Amino acid sequence: MDWFRKLLGGSNDKEIKKLNRIVEQVDAFEPQIKAKTDSELRDMTRSFKARLGAGEGLDDLLPEAFAVVREAAVRTVGMRHFGVQLIGGIVLHQGRIAEMRTGEGKTLVATLPAYLNALEGKGVHIVTVNDYLARYHSEWMGKIFRFLGMSVGLITHDMEPAQRQQAYAADITYGTNNEFGFDYLRDNMVIRKENMVQRELHFAIVDEVDSILIDEARTPLIISGQGDKSTEMYTLVDRFVARLKNEQDYTVDEKLRTVNLTDEGVSKAEQQFNVENLSDIANTELNHHINQALKAHAIMKRDKDYVVQNGEVIIVDEFTGRLMTGRRYSEGLHQAIEAKEHVTVARESKTLATITFQNYFRMYQKLSGMTGTAKTEEEEFQGIYGLDVVTIPTNKPMIREDLNDVIYTTKKGKYNAVIAAIQEKHATGQPVLVGTVSVEVSELLSEMLKRKGVPHTVLNAKYHAKEAEIVAQAGQVGAVTIATNMAGRGTDILLGGNPEFLTRQEMRQMELDDHLIEEAMGHNDTDDEEVLRARKIYNDLMAKHKKVTDEEHKKVVACGGLHIIGTERHESRRIDNQLRGRAGRQGDPGSSRFYIALEDDIMRLFGSEKIMPMVDKLGVEEDQPIEYGLLSKQIESAQKRVEANNFDTRKHVLQYDDVMNQQREVIYGQRRKVLMGENIKDSMLEMLDQLISDVVDVYCTDAEWELEPMRAHFERVFLPRGANLELPEDAQDRMAKEELVEKIQKLSRHYYELKEADITEHGVDMRELERVVLLRVVDQKWMDHIDAMDQLRQGIGLRAIGQRDPVVEYKFEGYDMFEQMIASIREDAISMLFRVNVERVPQREQVAKPTVASHGDDEPAAKQPAKTDKKVGRNDPCPCGSGKKYKHCHGRNL
Repeated sequence: MDWFRKLLGGSNDKEIKKLNRIVEQVDAFEPQIKAKTDSELRDMTRSFKARLGAGEGLDDLLPEAFAVVREAAVRTVGMRHFGVQLIGGIVLHQGRIAEMRTGEGKTLVATLPAYLNALEGKGVHIVTVNDYLARYHSEWMGKIFRFLGMSVGLITHDMEPAQRQQAYAADITYGTNNEFGFDYLRDNMVIRKENMVQRELHFAIVDEVDSILIDEARTPLIISGQGDKSTEMYTLVDRFVARLKNEQDYTVDEKLRTVNLTDEGVSKAEQQFNVENLSDIANTELNHHINQALKAHAIMKRDKDYVVQNGEVIIVDEFTGRLMTGRRYSEGLHQAIEAKEHVTVARESKTLATITFQNYFRMYQKLSGMTGTAKTEEEEFQGIYGLDVVTIPTNKPMIREDLNDVIYTTKKGKYNAVIAAIQEKHATGQPVLVGTVSVEVSELLSEMLKRKGVPHTVLNAKYHAKEAEIVAQAGQVGAVTIATNMAGRGTDILLGGNPEFLTRQEMRQMELDDHLIEEAMGHNDTDDEEVLRARKIYNDLMAKHKKVTDEEHKKVVACGGLHIIGTERHESRRIDNQLRGRAGRQGDPGSSRFYIALEDDIMRLFGSEKIMPMVDKLGVEEDQPIEYGLLSKQIESAQKRVEANNFDTRKHVLQYDDVMNQQREVIYGQRRKVLMGENIKDSMLEMLDQLISDVVDVYCTDAEWELEPMRAHFERVFLPRGANLELPEDAQDRMAKEELVEKIQKLSRHYYELKEADITEHGVDMRELERVVLLRVVDQKWMDHIDAMDQLRQGIGLRAIGQRDPVVEYKFEGYDMFEQMIASIREDAISMLFRVNVERVPQREQVAKPTVASHGDDEPAAKQPAKTDKKVGRNDPCPCGSGKKYKHCHGRNL
């Protein structure tokens, strides 16, 4: 089959041929670019920008721009892009995924498309999996960009908003997926545009793209906050409302399911809670509590709308009569009912903002990624992100030997075989990396090796801090390393050992501070004498250790390179490939083999029906291996089925979030208009017009026009108390509904202008007041809506029992809830604007106050640095309490 594929030429091969033609164009520019001085090379950036402004496209500039970056890399970091790295750079520029094997230099590849796309001046984000890599790459590769006149920014979790703004304003910004996502959410919670940190999401290059866009995309980013300061207010308001009388203190509109205080009720409330004007913008929260308590008492009926069981208020589905356990009414209504029924009032913990990585990264105008393992997930990348995968050839031929799986009937037989294989390889001096799927198995193998007297190193969650060092030295002569799930991605295993980590080890023995060692290994410019001395020590030690490791490299190559042992197949072929990919780096020799037991989970759950009959026919013993190619195919088939199931699950979750995402875009778009200082008077008047049209539709049906209740409703929103609509008694006979709507709209405009004149007379800017009111109402309603949608999501799965598609039901109900929220925003904003008291100038106030930012449920927000008014010296202890010097902690970016 491989011979046929080569003969016919696969689609990937055709793609590589096409890309090679562009690489030839890049190479053609090399002589003239090489001849330029440093200054002339830097001037090329200005020249490229001018050509873009004159109408040339990025694709036109690509060959020459890539040649410029390659030459800049040679002059700054001493590295020259290989031809295959240029191919990788072109693929990233095209908005695709470049699958490049471990050790092929993905970090350097990213500099090519990053520079080219940064020429547009809209910013490029390079996304990494952790803060360490983001900082290291920004300093190291940043030298290339700065040499060419580009600015480089870095986003880390301990940065202040002003520092973040500066980093995002740079041409190229490094950071983690979590930080980019949380900054997007926080930007859509601020109340002034000056507080926003991100620019337009233009182009992202995602490193370890499979890890970020697939593995980490299973849980959303969430910013949480307390919905209310205390549940006590619900109880206090309930006691007050319980004493009010229908018709005297409040009126009920059963058609619209609304309750409103009369003038007498308003007076009682102002007296009870000691406020001068209940309608004042400062009393919005109290007003909301009273309205919800009124609704709980006058509208919501026990054993019809809800039941009380075991001290809990449980909603009754109005259509099916089923109890909707886990669902809660939004906007504090559920708490108001709990207070009414004298059960424990649940403290509100609201999700203030949330987004999945899928929907965050799909907002970029152009998205690309790179990893060593993506081809097996191409369907998901294509289906969710519209990204195809191009497999980039290795710079040197791949000579690793991937041996057939060895299968045993029991785990005991398998582990004995693994230990025997380790002993055999260790005796020859060949380094061995053993991959396990759990800490338990890694410790079991460790115990077995100890009994056999084989020296080894264990890397699992218990030894997480030493991860990079353990992995880096796994290629030394005779090394045996046991690693769980091949932690430590991003660290190369160099045959013979890693001189950089040996140097770090010796510097620690010299009792040099860890942070000083990091600075010595860093690439950022500095004039700090202490750092410069440390760099000299580092360079001297590095040269010494490199000489040793080069000799060791030859010995390991002679032994056959790194041997990989997998103790179990993972659910995903991609994870197995990550383990295998540790061997055979940059043309090095190597080998890999997986050991499998029929008792393993994946075999037991997904492969048993076809594999067990084969094994039974062979009649093998516990310790007898079954090395049979057909069985390996069956195992791969089982993995494909698991991958398909997992993809369906993630796709299903995304279908739900897509509903929320459409709504998020509408709300965030509206907020941005307000923040950017746009004149929103027209928007407010449109809201007023729509409100009038909706209310007229409710009260004026073909059968009857209820003019007095309609007038009372408008009085609650914008009409002055006692105002007349000036309509004839027989209005239904004398005018069309459209005329009625138009007449009331015209009247409302008149009152709006009067309100504006009054506001302006008091020295308040009406346009700013509109923004204050709209921001406050939108934020409050949106927070409540997120909670309501979350509750709906939790209970919607039960619809499948009635042969209804839960996703479709969620879309329909979510749309209805969103429409209701928009109508509620409309009425509350207009009402607040007309009733606002201008004795004090209203200020913008952040309604959504974050307390926790998390990825899923397990990553709390990072601790922020402590604030201090005293100027901190560079060598003083950092005020954050870390115990480090200020220049090595929060002062390192200054």
